[in-house]
Amino acid sequence: MSQPLEGRSAIVTGAGRGLGRVEALELARLGAAVVVNDHGRPGRDGSGEASAAPAEEVAREIRTAGGTALAHTGDVSDFAAARDLVELAVTEFGTLDILVNNAGILRDRMVFSMTEEEWDSVIRVHLKGHFNTTRFAAAHWRERSKAAGGPVYGRIVNTSSEAFLAGSAGQPNYAAAKGGVVGLTTSTALALAKYGVTANVICPRARTRMTEDVFAGLGLPDEGLDPLAPEHVAPLVGYLASPAAARINGQLLVVHGGMVAVVERPRVRAVFESKLETFSHEELDAVLTPHYAGRPEGETFAAAEVLGLRRGAVTEAGDGNR
Repeated sequence: MSQPLEGRSAIVTGAGRGLGRVEALELARLGAAVVVNDHGRPGRDGSGEASAAPAEEVAREIRTAGGTALAHTGDVSDFAAARDLVELAVTEFGTLDILVNNAGILRDRMVFSMTEEEWDSVIRVHLKGHFNTTRFAAAHWRERSKAAGGPVYGRIVNTSSEAFLAGSAGQPNYAAAKGGVVGLTTSTALALAKYGVTANVICPRARTRMTEDVFAGLGLPDEGLDPLAPEHVAPLVGYLASPAAARINGQLLVVHGGMVAVVERPRVRAVFESKLETFSHEELDAVLTPHYAGRPEGETFAAAEVLGLRRGAVTEAGDGNR
């Protein structure tokens, strides 16, 4: 029986641990040959000595299960290392079909205390790292499409966060980076659609080294799979990487604990038009102040207004391009 990704090749970044690991295992289970990328620094803040061990262990795990995998230990926030990563997949497997961007670090601090280095490092790994690999993968698919005279097979799955959707007070760098990943994804989806390539982005909720503080108060269940296990996320990544998801492009999906929520683009809540040639301060005060009256001071929006986070809250899913 053929597998949906048989004959395809994939790159998964940050795949030595956590979400990236289970995503790499899932793509391999579905038949893809996988380049397992991880820089291997032990600290979730990107600190410590780089190590080849995490990437090599996952690649070995895939091969032991009968799959095909290679390890790559470069830092995807480095432009040249990202180029080498894509070239490795193309050289070893003949082509690149799937790119899953997952690598990231945390350096949390309130905005009034954050250092320039804490800001730059998180933006570099998350946002620039996503761009770097996407840039070289996109160039590969464009060249293949021109040579073939038509669309080719290409899938990008990027990783954002609910910190972008609902805010996270102590993570201005992380929230900004994850918002940037969404913008990068939707732009890439539009640019590459004519070449046969799709680009989508997920907001996963999972218990990993990156989220150990967030879910510290939520214990493991007495039996069964942890609702926050990364294994709940991997099937969606495998699906989005597959031929079955050909009509899904430029989409943002939240996934956790057996739930997938399709997030709509922002909607306009209200429109106010000036009765004069342009607005004055007084007229804006007259229309906007009453509109926000009664809201708690300092409120921007509640997470529940953005997406249904409770299981069963999403009643209709969208598909295709938007």
